[in-house]
Amino acid sequence: MQQVELYDLGSASYRPIWDLQKEVQNVLITQKRASQKEEFSGERQKDVLIFVEHPHVYTLGKSGEEEHMLRSVAELKQLEAEFVKIDRGGDITYHGPGQIVGYPIMDLDRHFTDIHKYLRYLEEVLIRVCSDYGFEAGRIEGLTGVWVNNEKICAMGIRCSRWVTMHGFAFNVNTNLDYFGNIVPCGIDDKAVTSLEKLTGHKIDPEEVKKRIQKHFEDVFGVKIEPAGGEEEIRHNIL
Repeated sequence: MQQVELYDLGSASYRPIWDLQKEVQNVLITQKRASQKEEFSGERQKDVLIFVEHPHVYTLGKSGEEEHMLRSVAELKQLEAEFVKIDRGGDITYHGPGQIVGYPIMDLDRHFTDIHKYLRYLEEVLIRVCSDYGFEAGRIEGLTGVWVNNEKICAMGIRCSRWVTMHGFAFNVNTNLDYFGNIVPCGIDDKAVTSLEKLTGHKIDPEEVKKRIQKHFEDVFGVKIEPAGGEEEIRHNIL
């Protein structure tokens, strides 16, 4: 069974964690290339799953439309929010307090080389988490992500290089949904967003949600997740 190292980074700004993802992805790619050429004799880095909560930030994917950002730079400053153009697929989305963001950095050569299957697996993980809380979540044909009552509860966007992934999912737990009003979420103007807090009517323990994500991630992907620390540990162990 493949093992995945879990690093919980707590709350951290978007750009440094984006850079960190790229560094970890490059390590996995470099080691894979070397092992294929029989130039790497050590133990290759395991796949990685990062949990993090970001301060207010809007990220626009490479295929997104900038006009889906409905606020000016000055207005974003008043909201204490950033706007960052990034290298994942998908359109614009929001990250902020109360949201669990997951960044799986996985060598799909170890699992299956199928991006669509990978996205469906990620969706399945969060569908099962919603079920744990008593809500029937699902997919909408042609749209990536997880939906409850036609409202999006989890956005997804990834980048894959030499079958090594980065970016991932953003699951609304206790998220302030008003911040989605500043954008056309994921470029979809006829659907709303929701959160576990909105659905249940009360705050949800994020640590409990992370444990449920971890369990279902293990079950869906057929892996074993090993808690490995925080940002200091990921830099010491991998970079």
